[in-house]
Amino acid sequence: MANLYAQVIVDVPTQQTDHTFDYIVPDALVQAVVPGIRVAVPFGRGQRLVQGFVITTSNTSSFAKQAKAIDHVLDFAPVLNTELLDLSRWLAYQSFAFRISCLQTMLPNVMRAKYHKIAVAQDPTLQKSTFFNGQNQLILDDKLSLATQRQIVIWQKENKITLKYQVQDQAKHVQQWFLMRADLDYAELLTTINTRAKRQRQLIELFCNPTLKKISFTKLQQQYHIDRSVINKAVNNHWFTKKQEIVLRNPNSEPISKTTAKKLTAEQDNALQQIINAKKPVLLEGVTGSGKTEVYLQTIEHYLKQGKTALMLVPEISLTPQMVEQVRGRFGSAVAVLHSGLSKGERYDEWSKIEAKQVQVVVGARSAVFAPLTNLGVIIIDEEHETSYKQNDNPRYHARSVALWRGRYHNCTVILGSATPSLESRARGQKGVYQLVQLPHRVANQELPPVEIVDMRQSENLTEQLELSKPLVKAIALNLENKEQTILLLNRRGFASFVLCRQCGFVPQCPNCDVSLTVHLQQHNLVCHYCGFKRAIEHQCRQCKSTKLRYSGTGTQKIEQQLQQMFTDAKIIRMDNDTTTKKGSHQRLLRQFATQGDILLGTQMIAKGLDFPNVTLVGVINADTGLNVNDFRSSEQTFQLLTQVSGRAGRSQKAGRVFIQTYNPDNAAIILAAQQNYELFYQREMQFRHQAAYPPYFYLIKVTVSHRYQAQALKMAYNIIKQIKPVLKTREQLLGPTQPPIGRIKQRYYYQIIIKYRQNEQLFTALHQLLNEVQSYQKRGFLVAIDNEAQQLE
Repeated sequence: MANLYAQVIVDVPTQQTDHTFDYIVPDALVQAVVPGIRVAVPFGRGQRLVQGFVITTSNTSSFAKQAKAIDHVLDFAPVLNTELLDLSRWLAYQSFAFRISCLQTMLPNVMRAKYHKIAVAQDPTLQKSTFFNGQNQLILDDKLSLATQRQIVIWQKENKITLKYQVQDQAKHVQQWFLMRADLDYAELLTTINTRAKRQRQLIELFCNPTLKKISFTKLQQQYHIDRSVINKAVNNHWFTKKQEIVLRNPNSEPISKTTAKKLTAEQDNALQQIINAKKPVLLEGVTGSGKTEVYLQTIEHYLKQGKTALMLVPEISLTPQMVEQVRGRFGSAVAVLHSGLSKGERYDEWSKIEAKQVQVVVGARSAVFAPLTNLGVIIIDEEHETSYKQNDNPRYHARSVALWRGRYHNCTVILGSATPSLESRARGQKGVYQLVQLPHRVANQELPPVEIVDMRQSENLTEQLELSKPLVKAIALNLENKEQTILLLNRRGFASFVLCRQCGFVPQCPNCDVSLTVHLQQHNLVCHYCGFKRAIEHQCRQCKSTKLRYSGTGTQKIEQQLQQMFTDAKIIRMDNDTTTKKGSHQRLLRQFATQGDILLGTQMIAKGLDFPNVTLVGVINADTGLNVNDFRSSEQTFQLLTQVSGRAGRSQKAGRVFIQTYNPDNAAIILAAQQNYELFYQREMQFRHQAAYPPYFYLIKVTVSHRYQAQALKMAYNIIKQIKPVLKTREQLLGPTQPPIGRIKQRYYYQIIIKYRQNEQLFTALHQLLNEVQSYQKRGFLVAIDNEAQQLE
């Protein structure tokens, strides 16, 4: 009988191993080894076992020598389908990453770590077998015989067992005790129980309902107040049996109010019809408050009725609670959620529900774009312009590009939604690559809030707290008097930017990075926001021993302190990276603000997606923070941020107002954001991009080189330029090498090279060849990163 071979990508992330290796499939595993399954295989000269992914199987091998055999399977069903295997090949090429990295990115972390495999018997007769030995579940180790592995595959295909994973270093795998129905007539049993034994009678009455097969001890104790002694006595009397079972964690356990579809405005209905009939990706451009979310929901409903599935991406974890609430309110238990705020176990359980086709709708942040949904009808990317859709670590993918690939694969609708689309997307809408669908008015024709630009250079606008202007302070006071809510944006966390010695001018620096330490007063720390270095705040200068220290710059902690001094009775809620570190903190803070908050103060995480009907005032404390970044997108990102946060005001019946404080009142991005004039901003910015040869007129790739020694990093950067320059076409450009504004991070010196190109296969070939050579560079301390579709060039 001819051998069956599996083509396997092994978990050894080097260029030399970035291709499939042929392995013999043992006869006992022929049914189990299929594309998408993970296996353990011997690799290298020794017998070291590594994890691998089966890409294909065949009856022939291209390997000239005797191939090794697969040792054992890690799964008994594929964890990646054909689509995701194909996607991994495309993604590795486009993002200059190893294919194994792309494959692992598609799976929950729990499946990349060490884990226990647990077989759970679904067939009662199987529990009595010698394999389960009377138990409901059994931990499977990696030393199972081939015959046992084959038997497990057969059982799973017959739905006699299911398989779960348990992280070895995570003891919090959820198990609960259940009270199980016995073969008794509970109505008859009830007649024999003393009427004074109220809890016993209550327990038996529950099981008089013949549909109740089991109930958890937790529910009996918390909901019915039946304590453990009553439960144990019932078990000892053989009225019930008890069993411990693994329970899927539910990150969406809080009750959600059921909602129904709203009546669409004529604009919304027109947009919905265009989306449903679209033959290409749709760019849905709608002003803030125009009802894009309702259009999303009704689009999803349309495709669910056709038996298809839906994927919806949001840019920030902070937006996920509100969006999940709306989607679950409409579609109930058909919704799964995926984002980094979930625990490893919760994320795996949600992924398992999707993979098992138990849900039809997925909502999540960037990595949810890899959710194993089949038969996709629609993919939605809300706030498509957000840079958080770009992964900054390997593989450096853009969720929008992955979504468009999956849209082509499934021939499904892809919606890119935003009030302020990225210039790249809007340009594609103008050229007809995307279908441009617009919602130019707010629902019920509500007016956009008037915006006042406050010139912070004028002394008459200043208060004693230099960061807060008189017009804004007066507006906050009026809002508090009217029992209305306020949102204040300052895109800089901490108390102050840095500490300055007024005697000698010394500023404490991070020892690992070329950046000053930021003051965090509540934690009494100076913190580096790049490497995490911390040092306690000192009360005298390290250089001259003077005590004349001043906190310069402004952070959210400092503004919170100033607001509390001015408005002593106000309930102020601060939302930044320091207050949202704990699990569920985003949702808790937003709920606090909705029910009892007066002022929500935060960084850019509060600028978009939030919808509170009582918010009538928005204040931007310093509109200039994003303008001072050395990046060609700084004007675009400032315009988008100001437009988005302005849209948080006056979203219901009450009118809203917006104040933007700035030292650059004549800046076009600020003026046009105040006017909510996207069209004029788009035209002006496109002229600049054309003149400077930036996207969308050219594509961008950033190559970053780093080393512990600055001269070595610079020398390597010049060597890379010599390799790349010969393959560039006419008008294509190579900029650099230059040091970014922060040239040293974590004791490594950085240089970057920017490549502006059109369509150039030779360039991609040269860069993949560079990746191949990088392996030998790493041994000498070099790190080289290639970032396609780079979003930040600082």
